[in-house]
Parts: sequence; C-alpha cells; structure tokens
Amino acid sequence: MAERTLVRLAGGLLVGGFVVNLIATHLHPAGKDDIHPVIFAKYARNDGWVAIHLVQFAGVVIVLAGFLALYRALRLRGESPLLTLCALGATLATAAVWAVLQGVDGVALKQAVDAWANASGAQKGIRFADAETVRWVEWGVNTYFRLLLGLTVALFGLAIARTVIMARWLGWVGVAAGLLYMATGVAVGYAGFESGFGDAAGIPLQLLFVVFVVGVLVAGVRSRDVAGPAAAS
Repeated sequence: MAERTLVRLAGGLLVGGFVVNLIATHLHPAGKDDIHPVIFAKYARNDGWVAIHLVQFAGVVIVLAGFLALYRALRLRGESPLLTLCALGATLATAAVWAVLQGVDGVALKQAVDAWANASGAQKGIRFADAETVRWVEWGVNTYFRLLLGLTVALFGLAIARTVIMARWLGWVGVAAGLLYMATGVAVGYAGFESGFGDAAGIPLQLLFVVFVVGVLVAGVRSRDVAGPAAAS
C-alpha cells in the first residue's frame, strides 16, 4: 500500500477509535470514583456495564490498529527503523495490557460489586472488601496501561518529528500528549482515579489527543506519496 493510503488509513482509524471510546466513556458511570461505597452502588445499578466496556475495548483496539498502519507507513520511509520498531513494541504491549484491564474492570469488578449489592449481614462487609481488592487491581493495571499507551503515542510522535512524514509540529504534539498521559498513569498509581493532577490534566490531554489524531488524518488526505530509502531500494 502507498504511503499516503497508509497514513490516511491510520488517521481514519485513530479518529474513529477515539470517537467510539469517547461515546463509551460518556455512557460510563462516573463521579466520586475513589469513594467506593458511592461508586460501587452506581456500578451495581448499571445494566449496560459489560456492553459499555466492550465498546471501550473496541475503541482502543481501533486506535491501536491506527498506530499499526502508521508504523507501516513509517517503515516505508526506511528512516529511524529502531525508533519505529520500539513504537511497534509499545503498541503490542499496550494491546495486551488493555485486554487485561477491560477483563478486570469490565467483568470482574461488575461481578464483585453486584455480589456486594446483593449481600446481607456479615457477607456485606466481606463482599465489599472483595470489590475493593478488585478495584485496587484495576488501579494497578490502569497505571501501566496509561504508561504504555502514553509511551506508544510519544514514540510515534517522535518518529513523525524525525522522519517528517507529516508536519514536524504534529509529531511534537504527539510527544506532549504521550508524556502527559504517562504522567496521569503515575498519578493513578499513587492517588487513584481522582488525583488532583489527573483532573487538571484532563482537558489539555483531550485537546492534545484531538489535535494529534485529526492532524494525522488531515495529513493522510492532503499528502503525496514519498518514496523513502526503503521504498526506493
């Protein structure tokens, strides 16, 4: 496939996956995420929990597929092969950790909070402790998912900036978005989902991601095919 087609495919997948995940996140119950009796009660009342997380899973997988297409486009250039290979490795690791996270959050946590909500007497406290344990496992996996996805975005951003497959500034936007998302992962690891840093970083992070994914799509639509060293040989 020609470079332009690959970049256009990458942009379409990145934007499409971002939109799908945004819709699922909007449907996800939220508020007082670290006050467990409150948030667990919300989760238990939500009948669409598993379906919402399946949609979230699909959205991020689509985004990661976009990065795979971008990897192929970068490989056609034949520039910075080690950097692009590291970006590929980060993408695959992110996919694996994402699947584990959705298994913990989208299935195990729902079963745990439902068991707590339906329990009575002495079982109530035991089931609540079980649900908190699952929640803390989710914190841990979410921390490393954010670190890996942030690393993926940052590496691809750096590869864009080095190879100039599209505007160099767009690559640096990707680097900034990736590093900021990694920082939110550290915040989750130390303080949970309602850390002050995570809340403050939310809007800038969303804006950086939007600029990056839309920028890749626009670059794919507007660019011409350029034969790099690998394609020319």
